Amino acid sequence: MNRLARRALHTCKVPEDLSTVTAYDSANEHPETVGVSADTIDAIWHSVEALYRTGVHPGMQLSLRHRGEQILHRAIGHATGNGPDDSADALKTPMTTDTPVCYFSASKAVTALLIHMLAEQGLVNLTDPVCYYCPEFAQGGKRTITVHQVLSHRGGIPAIPRDTPIDVLWDKDEIWRLLCEAKPVEVDGAKVAYHAITGGFVLQRVLEKVTGQSIEQYLDTHLRQPMGMTWFTYGIAPEHLHQLARNYATGPTPRFPVSWVVRRALGSDIHTVEQVTNDPRFQEAVIPAGNLCGTAEEMGRFFQMMLNGGVWNGKRICSELTVRRAIQQFGSLQIDRTMMIPMRFSAGLMLGGNPVGLWGPQSRDAFGHIGLINKLCWADPARDISVSLVNTGFPIVGHHLPALAKFVYTVCNRFPLIPEHQRPLALA
Repeated sequence: MNRLARRALHTCKVPEDLSTVTAYDSANEHPETVGVSADTIDAIWHSVEALYRTGVHPGMQLSLRHRGEQILHRAIGHATGNGPDDSADALKTPMTTDTPVCYFSASKAVTALLIHMLAEQGLVNLTDPVCYYCPEFAQGGKRTITVHQVLSHRGGIPAIPRDTPIDVLWDKDEIWRLLCEAKPVEVDGAKVAYHAITGGFVLQRVLEKVTGQSIEQYLDTHLRQPMGMTWFTYGIAPEHLHQLARNYATGPTPRFPVSWVVRRALGSDIHTVEQVTNDPRFQEAVIPAGNLCGTAEEMGRFFQMMLNGGVWNGKRICSELTVRRAIQQFGSLQIDRTMMIPMRFSAGLMLGGNPVGLWGPQSRDAFGHIGLINKLCWADPARDISVSLVNTGFPIVGHHLPALAKFVYTVCNRFPLIPEHQRPLALA
C-alpha cells in the first residue's frame, strides 16, 4: 500500500516480507497431536496475514486451540512505533506472543464469570436486585434492577451521564456515585442496550461488598493464580507499563450515523478513545468492563477452561453448572439499542447464531466476547475450538472488514461440526 493510500485509509506501514515481523511460538504449537493438517494451519494463518496486510492493526496475536491442544500461537507486527501517525524514525517494538494487550470489552466475559462464581459460592443470587447488596443503588427508580439484568445488558443504565469528565473512569467512588444517582431508561429488563462501561462498575461493587475483597484480589485468587497466568489483571502495574502494547485508532474516521453509534456506545469519538486508552491513568486503573490486560494465549486459556466445563490442567476452577449458566441464552435475538445491531446475549457473553452469527456460520452454541469491535475471543463447543485474536488497532468501518470476516469463516470452515453427543458442553 503506497503512502497516499495509507494516509487516506489511516493505516500503518506493512512490509512486503511478513516473516520479518512474525513471531512463532513453535514449541507450543502441536496441531499433529489432534490431527490438524498443515494445510489447515496455513489457511488460518494466511487469513490472519491478509488481515494484517490491510494495515489497520499495527500488532496482532493469535492463539487457537482444538480439542484442548494449542495448534496456533503466533504474533505479527509491532507493539509500538508503527502506528499511522508514528514518525518513520520512531522506535519500533516487535509484537511477541508474550506482549500484554488491553482486551477492552472482552474483559466483560471474565468479570461476568467472576459473578457467576460468586453465585456458585452462595454469596449472591443473580435474581436479587442490586440494591439488596448495595442499597444506595436504589436511587432514581433502580430498586428492582437485578444483578442478572446488569450481566445481560438489560440493566437500564447503558451509559454514564453525558458530559461526565473522562477522569471519572479512574475514580471508582465518583463513578459509583454517578451510577447510583442515574435514572434508568427502563427497569423491566425487556430491552437489550449494551452497557459498555457501566455494568462492570456495578458488578465490581456487588462483588467487593459480598466478599470483602477487591475485585483484583478475587480475580487473582480464583482465576489468575489457579490458571497460572502471567498477566490477566485489570490494568497493569506501573513498572510494566512500558511492556503494554499501544492502542491505535486506525481506518477512516467514522462519519454519521456510525460516529453517532460509536459515541453512544463508548461515550466519545474514536480519537479521544485512543488518547484515553493510552493514558497511564486508564492503563493502571481497574475498569472491570474494559481494561483487563493479557495475551491472546491467556484469554484463549480462559475460554478453553470454560469449554472444559470449568477445568484447567486438571484443576477445578468453577463448576460445569456455573459455566452452563454463564453461557445460557437470556432472551431472544434482539436489536441492541446501543449498538443498533441484532445480538444474542447470555448473562455476560455474546452468543453465536444459525445459520450465521457473530462467531461464524452454524455457531449457535458458540460463546465469547468482542473487544472494541476487532478483538475476537470465543469458544465453540460444536467445533471444539477456543480462539483468541487480539490486536492493537480499532478501526470501526473500512476495507479490513472482509478480511476480518474471512478469518472467522476460515476458522469455522476448517473445523467441521461435531455430532452433538460428542461435543463438550453440548447445549440442549
